[in-house]
Amino acid sequence: MTRSRRRPHVAILGVGHVGSALARILLDAGYDVDVAASGDPQRIQLIASVLMPGARAAWAADAVAAADVVILAIPLHRFAGLDRSMLDGTIVIDSMNYWAPTDGVQPLFEDPVLTSSEVVQRELHGAFVVKTFNHIGYHEMEEDRRPEGTPGRRALGVASDHPEAAALVASLIEDVGYDAVLVPTLRDGAAFEPGGPVFGAQLDAAGFRTAIEDETALVA
Repeated sequence: MTRSRRRPHVAILGVGHVGSALARILLDAGYDVDVAASGDPQRIQLIASVLMPGARAAWAADAVAAADVVILAIPLHRFAGLDRSMLDGTIVIDSMNYWAPTDGVQPLFEDPVLTSSEVVQRELHGAFVVKTFNHIGYHEMEEDRRPEGTPGRRALGVASDHPEAAALVASLIEDVGYDAVLVPTLRDGAAFEPGGPVFGAQLDAAGFRTAIEDETALVA
């Protein structure tokens, strides 16, 4: 992987509430964004033009092929049917959560040893998985953005086993209006998941670090 000085091209798989909100904040920050669902892009063209003006509707494979960063914003139960091979060599943001009461029991994610994002990384073994955006409500993504340097700016966590991928995603988070707090490994991203100390919490960077300091050794 090599980091470009230009802003990365982003593909978002999923055009529900989360995918749409992410597309809007990324477009507002000056990113090029493609969006895709599970089928013909013509089926989501109207949704894209109304809810995400500026985003390009594309076939999933085409969106991924053109992207530097791919965001998984699909319902978690659809992950099992995702074409893994098209994501090889790609930075993948996992914004999904596993809630059995909502999604039903998903055998793939019932691993007693691995976190949900570690399962995603295991399945996408050729990709560079980064966990973030899963611990903020889609309705807050636009409302809570603040310019860099604003006192109390909300923080979002970034977890990955791939430092270069994590750094690029952290830059993206800063661009869209949040402070990024990196944790050392993808496993540490369990702190961001439902029931974790920062899930749904509106915290600045210092508060975010304090909330998870007993569970992770933070990157300086």
